[in-house]
Amino acid sequence: MTATPEQAAEFSRRFAALIANVETVVLGKSHVVELAFTAMISEGHLLLEDFPGTGKTSLARAMSQTVSGTQSRIQFTPDLLPGDVTGITVYDQKHGEFVFHNGPVFANIVLADEINRASPKTQSALLEVMEEGNVTVDGLTRKVADPFMVIATQNPVEQAGTYRLPEAQLDRFLMKTSLGYPDRDATASILEHAGERRHNMSVAPALTPQGLISLIEIAKTVYVDPVVIDYIARLVEATRSAVQVRLGSSVRGALSLTRAAKTWAIAHGRHYVLPDDVRDLASVVLAHRLILDPEAEFDGVTSDAVIAQILTDVLPPVQKASV
Repeated sequence: MTATPEQAAEFSRRFAALIANVETVVLGKSHVVELAFTAMISEGHLLLEDFPGTGKTSLARAMSQTVSGTQSRIQFTPDLLPGDVTGITVYDQKHGEFVFHNGPVFANIVLADEINRASPKTQSALLEVMEEGNVTVDGLTRKVADPFMVIATQNPVEQAGTYRLPEAQLDRFLMKTSLGYPDRDATASILEHAGERRHNMSVAPALTPQGLISLIEIAKTVYVDPVVIDYIARLVEATRSAVQVRLGSSVRGALSLTRAAKTWAIAHGRHYVLPDDVRDLASVVLAHRLILDPEAEFDGVTSDAVIAQILTDVLPPVQKASV
């Protein structure tokens, strides 16, 4: 059963309400907020990489507050241990048994702040839970909350004392994007409220976890024409044959792009995916999954530039993909 035009119109209205709710705190960044909620409704995780002071943590916190579920925040530091993320088993002397204490990943939305400041061993503690929604400690597997999302931030400037995220973990983020600096009007509006600290500002819940699950299920029913699926497959295949790329996008990347395109389409009032939806999301979904050739990196080639060239070279289908 595919989504109907009526469902698409209602979905778009509710999606716009979520954007407006977050924009009371994060000003002038509608497009990035749309991308962030697209990742959330596509059951994916979001990586925000940007300069200090651009509002990465404010966006993540506002999104978690918008969904009236459980939230947690992990400040990643070099001395953070895997057990500090997943939880640990301790011996209860009073009852003579081992008891598991949940870590911060047992929440609907987990903010992993400055994720690249923790050691690779601690970063890897998120691998299982990001992919499967489970945590295995001492041989026992425990399921985390549903829905579940990790919103991670990292600063690309200060690299001293940081650890680059491994490719296996980057591949588990559905999207990687950045906020950038606000424009002049947004900056002026922020300065008008300079007496109030940004981290003290909060947004009212606008969606329950059950409501989020409902949106997720509706987005899954958006129609994708076979010609659009073939277009996605050709784009992903092109990332593997590009001369500047040592390792292209995985099948997980293709699946992520398809899911995200469905959500993006219905968020804009359509119950079917267009090639333009795929093009809109190709860079934020695929670029961080590419490993460039060292010589290309030395020449200043970026993953975003590679994706832009692929979008030029791989022609989209010309017919309208609708039902």
